[in-house]
Amino acid sequence: MFLRRKHSQKDDSDQRDSKTRNYRVVKSSMLLKQGSSLFGEFCFLCRVSELRTAIGPLSGRSAKYCTDACLRRYLEARNWNVDKANKMLEETLKWRLTYKPEEIRWHEVAHEGETGKVSRANFHDNQGRTVLIMRPGMQNTKSAENNIRHLVYLLENAIMNLDEGQEQMSWLIDFTGFSLNTSIPIKVARDIVYILQGHYPERLAVAFLCNPPKIFEAFYKAIKYFLDPKTAQKVKFVYPRNKDSMELMKSYFDVEDLPGEFGGNGTLKYDHEEFSRLMAEDDVKTAKFWGIDDKPYHIANGSGHSAAEVAPEPATPIAQ
Repeated sequence: MFLRRKHSQKDDSDQRDSKTRNYRVVKSSMLLKQGSSLFGEFCFLCRVSELRTAIGPLSGRSAKYCTDACLRRYLEARNWNVDKANKMLEETLKWRLTYKPEEIRWHEVAHEGETGKVSRANFHDNQGRTVLIMRPGMQNTKSAENNIRHLVYLLENAIMNLDEGQEQMSWLIDFTGFSLNTSIPIKVARDIVYILQGHYPERLAVAFLCNPPKIFEAFYKAIKYFLDPKTAQKVKFVYPRNKDSMELMKSYFDVEDLPGEFGGNGTLKYDHEEFSRLMAEDDVKTAKFWGIDDKPYHIANGSGHSAAEVAPEPATPIAQ
């Protein structure tokens, strides 16, 4: 009896030692992962610091543009290669200096948006990201430059409306009515891809192409040639009658918000006059953010024209 009890005590002791060892192993593993994560974050911060040193001193809007989050996006786009990210960022700063995307105002591009071919949704995705809705079947103009300026304006507007700490947006693209007559030329599509990838890196979280017709496949093959592999992976083809497609959409959006054409229960009718009013309000916020002394344009009918338009004052030159 005594021997059995002693043996039992030894077993209990062995079990306690085993549990202690397991706890230490698990704890060590957790600390190792935590340490690895902290080390990784430290490395990222070092790369951001290196890139900031590489680009040199900045002033004006260039300095405002180059936040730590911005530098991190350029580094991610170039696989954390500081030299490549620096070159990419320098090209963007030159482009922003000449193109001045932050100075584009709605009244200048409102005619491009009359059909609602590109607009900002009144809802966010499940991650709180701004949503842009695109309807290529509602293409209404032939000007390549105006189409690009209209899209750039809405990209800048979407970024201005991102929640704090959020860096990316989602796209919903509805192909209802798409045809060769409404498709933009391959050259224009290539220019748009260049601007998106070169000057708005890591801004796109996901793009859903809803019900693309067969005729679009050839068009997409031509565009995909210019897409970065990372960007191409963010493009999802979805079909409202396909169960897997709808499950994917539900993982990104609340079905009550999602418009019916994308498989949800929501309704979203584009009202150009109302949208123009919202954009005019956002233009005031944009000017304030960038320190531009804009005088407001009064948009009476959503067309972008008014009897009382006043031209904005010239902006202060930006240091490159």
